[in-house]
Amino acid sequence: MTTQRIPRTAVARPRVSFTWADVFGPLAIGTVVVAVFIWLYQEGLASLTTVDTGLGSLASLTGVVASDLMLLQVVMLARIPQVELAWGHDLLARRHKLLAYWSFWLMMAHILLFTAQRLGRVGGWDGAVMYELYIHESWLLAATVGTIMLIGVVITSIRAARRKLRYESWHLLHLYSYLGLALALPHQIVDGADFHRTWVIVYWWTLYAVGLALIIWCRIGIPWRRSTKHQIRVAGVTHEAPGVVSVHMRGRDLTKLRTRSGQFFIWRFKDGPGWTRGTPYTISAAPDDRNLRVTIREAGPKTARAKHLKPGTKVYIEGPYGTMTEQRRTHPRMLMMAAGVGITPIRALLEDTRYAPGEAVLLYRYTDHHDAVLAGEIDELARMRGVEVRHLVGPRRHDGSWIPTATRLSDADALKQLVPDVADCDIFVCGPTPWMKSVERAATAAGASRKQIHTEDFAW
Repeated sequence: MTTQRIPRTAVARPRVSFTWADVFGPLAIGTVVVAVFIWLYQEGLASLTTVDTGLGSLASLTGVVASDLMLLQVVMLARIPQVELAWGHDLLARRHKLLAYWSFWLMMAHILLFTAQRLGRVGGWDGAVMYELYIHESWLLAATVGTIMLIGVVITSIRAARRKLRYESWHLLHLYSYLGLALALPHQIVDGADFHRTWVIVYWWTLYAVGLALIIWCRIGIPWRRSTKHQIRVAGVTHEAPGVVSVHMRGRDLTKLRTRSGQFFIWRFKDGPGWTRGTPYTISAAPDDRNLRVTIREAGPKTARAKHLKPGTKVYIEGPYGTMTEQRRTHPRMLMMAAGVGITPIRALLEDTRYAPGEAVLLYRYTDHHDAVLAGEIDELARMRGVEVRHLVGPRRHDGSWIPTATRLSDADALKQLVPDVADCDIFVCGPTPWMKSVERAATAAGASRKQIHTEDFAW
């Protein structure tokens, strides 16, 4: 391991910078407002005066808003670099999920309202009417197939279903949402009552085209260009702990990626069938112009392949992503907290973040010493840079707690005992999602604000 001594200067409060990424939120809301305006302009409240026209009009409204939200939630995770850096992947993922569920239920309302309108006209259930509506009419068969695909994606996104799927399987199924959208959306422009005017048609096709262009460029174009330019290949693999390995990679001009400690990439190691399915890993050492490293815990067939990677294996990257970096700091004091393999971004932050001796504290929790990933490197860095390290060994006392069974103090009191000035620190946290939530609860109960707590949640 090589380390670099960093100038030890107190952190300055970052200046707020305004970029076009800050416009993304109002712009997204604006598209929903335009969708509602188009409905009012084309059909208006007068369309609600009878049951038949009211059902059809509300079906149109729920359809156009659902379409807009579907497009937004896909673009939100299109990996637009400026947006990722401004908001962070975990926040974008949460908003993506919220919009996905709203668009799904609006889409269901759209289908049910149109069904009710058609059946109301014939006075009851009629299979021939349903066949004509959802199968025979132009573009409706494609929309029906697309809707079925989107329903499948939503079902596999429910937490209970996700637990039964490997990340790679879930991610592959999730990609069908792109095809589902491509099949479901065009029928509106062809058949929709709100799409008769030329300027409305031009607006919607432009919106779809811009969304498609962003997805293709940010999810395929940028990663391909960066992977080709930087020529990253596996340099070697080292064993760190039972079921944990570090993959060392070498490339060229890597500083041009502007990678910061605490960030992650989507990695694709070209090692055999299935290599195109990417997996997110945080870098576990401070990046330089030639080297990158990730530390991986075996959690399935895909991650198990990491230990068999051969030197020279080509690596394709998406990123860097993530905002759990030194740039988030607003306090001179720094508290880092990690559980298990969550130590990987913390180890990188420990290496090259600017802090003076005595200004940083690390709380590292693991079940037993066999799980102490990178412990030797952590202790060496702590000695070189004057970091106070507390190893918290043992199983958690219960699922809602972040501390081992050795103490009877409350979570918040235990944290204040270990770090009395916790309310005056920037707190960087990484580990399993339930553990991080328990840390956040304890830190806020101990007097820290949520703005002081910096995390990156990779849960899917």
